[in-house]
Amino acid sequence: MDAHTNRIGKQPEDSLTSKTLKEILGAEEKNFLPGEKLAKKGAEALTDAELLAILISTGGKGHSATQIGEDIIKRYGSIEGMMNKPLEWFYQFKGLGDVKIIRMAAAFEIGRRLWGRNGTASSPRP
Repeated sequence: MDAHTNRIGKQPEDSLTSKTLKEILGAEEKNFLPGEKLAKKGAEALTDAELLAILISTGGKGHSATQIGEDIIKRYGSIEGMMNKPLEWFYQFKGLGDVKIIRMAAAFEIGRRLWGRNGTASSPRP
């Protein structure tokens, strides 16, 4: 198993380990994966589905992380539309399991704490 292969022998879909950050930043834009696009253009250049794909990390059988992100956004309309949904609702998406759903929930909570529930900056919690 080399440094770029995970425990089950597959390359991570959106891993920056397969290319160095320097290689990504110097590359011409072709079919960048979401993580590569973020490194090259910044987070603001990514769609909601691409941001979710980075959190999701890898897809499942027949579904890439990007496809899963697109399916979620198609279903809920936006990241905002999915933020207050019960975690159980996300099991309907093939390729999402406990770890990926919890990772998304944690990212949403970080956003809530950072910006407050009404869009204003809030004080940090201990």
